[in-house]
Amino acid sequence: METNSRKQLRLVVLNGVVMALYLALSIIFQPVSSGPIQFRISESLNHLVVFNRKLMWGVVGAVIVYNTFWGYGVMDALFGGTQTFLSLGLTALLYHRVKNVKLRLVINTLAFTVSMALIAWMINMTGGGAFWGTYGTLALSEFIIMTLSAPLMYYLNSRLHFEKRA
Repeated sequence: METNSRKQLRLVVLNGVVMALYLALSIIFQPVSSGPIQFRISESLNHLVVFNRKLMWGVVGAVIVYNTFWGYGVMDALFGGTQTFLSLGLTALLYHRVKNVKLRLVINTLAFTVSMALIAWMINMTGGGAFWGTYGTLALSEFIIMTLSAPLMYYLNSRLHFEKRA
């Protein structure tokens, strides 16, 4: 049986791995990872929280780090981190209330799609484009990534059992 300190260490390490994977995917696909049209492949890792809400912190931390150094700086980190925290927070809150995993995947996808309004607002505030046009492209690109990655993450969970990893 694992001790409490070993479980905590395991959780920190797993969140670090999630963070590193998110950063690697974002940097590799950097030309399309930022801006008013984003196909950030790493956003597929948002679905990890559908299976294990303890993995939320690796994703949130990665968004903050990526946006600070490879995105648009501190303001991007603040807005992107908040958007990710709110969306994943909703998914984490629904973890025990919504038992159907496929429904949680749908809710997670919709939460991220709708919350892209925060990113559109930030881009609009900094003179990067009209709110509705920017929101439309951000929401659509997020919806595509999250929708396409949901079945993949569902399959990976059936093999890797994310819920047992932390």
